[in-house]
Amino acid sequence: MLEAHLSGRSVMSLMAECGGDVNVRWRGGVLDLPAGRYSASVEWQAIVPAIIGAFVGVMGWLVVGIYIQRRQFMRQARNAAKAVYFELDVNLATISVAREHKHFVDLDRSAFDRLLPELATLLDVPALKTVVDAYMTHAGYRQLASRDDLPSDIRKAALATFAAVHQSALSTLRSSAFSPAEQRAIAAAPASEEAASASGAAARAKP
Repeated sequence: MLEAHLSGRSVMSLMAECGGDVNVRWRGGVLDLPAGRYSASVEWQAIVPAIIGAFVGVMGWLVVGIYIQRRQFMRQARNAAKAVYFELDVNLATISVAREHKHFVDLDRSAFDRLLPELATLLDVPALKTVVDAYMTHAGYRQLASRDDLPSDIRKAALATFAAVHQSALSTLRSSAFSPAEQRAIAAAPASEEAASASGAAARAKP
């Protein structure tokens, strides 16, 4: 039997919990109770809130961890997109020099090959295909560089198409990887094609 100091109102509620199976025997304000049933009730009343609190705490840390991890992945993906953007920007300048001055230099794709998994995390399928299309023009560019017998107008038309594909890929990456302030700064900078054309003209003017 378990002894508990209870008021009159508590006695009634406790008797209801025990199904009336209580020996109501007062000894100086002390009530004799069935020890097993009352002890189990008190034990569960203490354990259940602890279990609920532990579950809420674990779920909270899990949600916070997933959120932080996702932010880190997105930051890495944007940095990868920026690296690919500037690689494409340099390639566009190289294509412009080849188109205007018939001076062919190898195009670069090292950043794209290395960072493609991170890039796929950031871009959806249509946007990723736009970027991939720009790198698929490299085979055609190499073919033009190795053919001296092609008419000039055909070579220029093909290079103009390659440049347009690169510009589309740059536009896609610019809207996905850069903040609005960064996009304005890029737009204010001289275009790669203009800078490349000026550099090529200066190189041709040297004796």
